[in-house]
Amino acid sequence: MGRNEEKYVAEAFESNWIAPLGPNVDLFEKAIAGRLGEGVSVAALSSGTAAIHLGLKLLGVGRGDEVLCQSFTFSASANPIVYLGARPVFIDSEPGTWNLSPALLEEAIKDRLARGKKPKAIVAVHLYGMPYQVEAIHEIASRYGIPVLEDSAEALGSTYKGVPCGTLGEIGILSFNGNKIITTSGGGALVSKDRELRNRAVFLATQARDEAPHYEHSAIGHNYRMSNVLAGIGRGQMEVLDDRVAARRANFDFYTRQLRHLDGIEFLKEPEGFYSNRWLTCILTPSYDVREQIRLALQEEDIESRPLWKPMHLQPVFHEEPAYEDGTSEALFARGLCLPSGSNLREEDLSRITDLISKIIS
Repeated sequence: MGRNEEKYVAEAFESNWIAPLGPNVDLFEKAIAGRLGEGVSVAALSSGTAAIHLGLKLLGVGRGDEVLCQSFTFSASANPIVYLGARPVFIDSEPGTWNLSPALLEEAIKDRLARGKKPKAIVAVHLYGMPYQVEAIHEIASRYGIPVLEDSAEALGSTYKGVPCGTLGEIGILSFNGNKIITTSGGGALVSKDRELRNRAVFLATQARDEAPHYEHSAIGHNYRMSNVLAGIGRGQMEVLDDRVAARRANFDFYTRQLRHLDGIEFLKEPEGFYSNRWLTCILTPSYDVREQIRLALQEEDIESRPLWKPMHLQPVFHEEPAYEDGTSEALFARGLCLPSGSNLREEDLSRITDLISKIIS
């Protein structure tokens, strides 16, 4: 927590604004929009997953449709596709950013069109805070007339050629879950430059209640709005976002300095024009066996680390869904490890971790 979260939450209690609306929600949305740039509209929601669900719904995804989805990601990127009765079609990554492969994306689009099924949307993810290949992905999407939902759950504070992540697609989503770079405990947001689209999201997020003195509904809605209490936490967190990004990038720099000389240890570099918030610092090890040796040795010292995301096309729940893959994300999963990356880590904490990894590799 930063400096003013408790103050803004106290204001919610003092004013008796506890419900999922109120001044903190309005001001939190305004703070996010101010950060993301002119012309951006924001709807504060109960989770990033809710934002993806509503975003896909607003893009017209429905039963029987297909949605192209990055495979190397958390399941929340893909689950809302199934909520809507649609089918996920998974696309592998490219090694430069670990994100959606433009070549495989176009291959998948051509193949789905040949099968008589035009994809309804593309879910592209800025994984671990690293922007995806925006220009290449969006050029392909535009050429085939397929909208992009930009999953920026892990990338608040990241930019692509100076443009904030979350504002690059037709719809962007953010997450404020407890493990994100800033948190509202649980929460998310839908971002759009189309004010009417944002208003439609708010309408659907509040049970789609029509204007009437009684409860009137002409559409199926959801209970997805953020509470005024949690939005108070969010207001305080937005004030320290730059500090959080600086702390995460400092973690990455420390790990790089201490570990880059070790045989077989690799870090994900920023391509020119890319700026990552370095939400998590991840390393690639020489092999699965070495990855597990490091992970288990850290665990023995009560230090949590975690393998990179297991690709969606390898998940049991999605094993029957189509996938266009070349082994990139599978290799990353086998060799990759997320290191402790909290914004409040001290240098002695980081040294303890790197000393142990160095000892194992040596």
